[in-house]
Amino acid sequence: MSKTPTAPLNWIIVATSFGFVVSQLDVTIVNVALASMGTALPASVSGLQWVVDAYALLFASLLLSAGALGDRLGAKRVYIAGFVLFAMASLACGVAPNAAALVVARAVQGIGASALVPPSLALLAHACGDNAKVRARAIGLWTAAGGISIAAGPVTGGFLIGWFGWRSIFLVNLPLVAIGIALTMRYVPETPRNGRGRHLDLPGQALAILALIGLTGGTIEMGPRGWNDGLVQGSFAVGAAAAIVFMFVEARSGNPMLPLSFFRNRTFSSAVAVGILVNLSYYGTIFVLSLYLQQARGYGVLAAGLAFLPLTATFILSNVAAGALVGRFGSRLPMTAGFLLAAGGYLLLRILDEATPYWLMVPGFLLIPLGMGTGVPAMTTALLSSVERKFSGTASGVLNTARQAGGAVGVAAFGSLVGKAHEAIVPGLHAAVSISGGLLALAALISLIGIRGR
Repeated sequence: MSKTPTAPLNWIIVATSFGFVVSQLDVTIVNVALASMGTALPASVSGLQWVVDAYALLFASLLLSAGALGDRLGAKRVYIAGFVLFAMASLACGVAPNAAALVVARAVQGIGASALVPPSLALLAHACGDNAKVRARAIGLWTAAGGISIAAGPVTGGFLIGWFGWRSIFLVNLPLVAIGIALTMRYVPETPRNGRGRHLDLPGQALAILALIGLTGGTIEMGPRGWNDGLVQGSFAVGAAAAIVFMFVEARSGNPMLPLSFFRNRTFSSAVAVGILVNLSYYGTIFVLSLYLQQARGYGVLAAGLAFLPLTATFILSNVAAGALVGRFGSRLPMTAGFLLAAGGYLLLRILDEATPYWLMVPGFLLIPLGMGTGVPAMTTALLSSVERKFSGTASGVLNTARQAGGAVGVAAFGSLVGKAHEAIVPGLHAAVSISGGLLALAALISLIGIRGR
């Protein structure tokens, strides 16, 4: 039996934010470790892409099922189980003897991460009760914690690797998880178990995993193998077929993991499309920038991590300002303006080569988070306002699934632009930031046309 919390809501916010922070931190913290991993294990560029995407794929594809499992078993139980699995997988990552073992451990880590995000939000919403203002403040802080942890990943990774080696970026999760479990056990009340609540959509879940792995795997392997390779063509064929069957199954399911009816709402569809574009561009570009800084520029891991510091600091400031902007202007204007700023930031990075002074990188490193940090909270607000309150958890799950899947595809696609050769890194970076600029300009256009006004 769960105890009533004996501390202010702030402690519940901290406890539930821990799961969101560690799951998001591990999306980007590995980027500055890629060069070290590639040398130590050893691993090719495609192998390094799998280290990033094995986590992102399982994380993305299981988010909606994790939410349904929390409804049925109790969000607190699932949340703590997610922490335990995440810690065990992090330990396995930290002691992995080779690249294959690391990829498998990262996949299990992604499964644990998927059990942290939806239950943590459900626990937070339950603790806030029916007080809309308190709930909005709490969820805003929870969202900001996750967003900041994504931006802080490269900086944190740089410090840890510089002092303790690349394995430390996984082992540091162990004390963080222990703190998260202790705070959750002490302060967070359990949600009611709803045995008749959302059912697990096992056929849809299996098809979603198959579609994501097929399409992303084909993109990753296309770089080293080429389009004519049988494995690459087979991966794309399986992924596409699974995606088509998935849509058919979800349309006919009584309890779909992806409610297709949501997409009849223009604002909802636009927000999901924008979320995919934002994560695809950001995760893919950060992957390529990490290789550029260390392999083309010769930065050490600590220097590479510190190079991303403007991204982190500006994300914090823009996230704080976003709430006031959305309150005053609605979601459409901050989204449109924010994503145009981010597009400009990406395009500014086209000047980079092997000898570009660092200070010329800074304007792009400032504009990207300034724009995205303004646009993404507005995007989330727009999506949640487009559905009935009772569906807000499911809608949030759809958005997070789409964003994480977009990030996985971004790493796969942009990593293939870099290729095997050292001399391909700078041209690959130029292609990546040009594509990202175009995608964010498209996101701004979708926001302007598709998001409802105030």
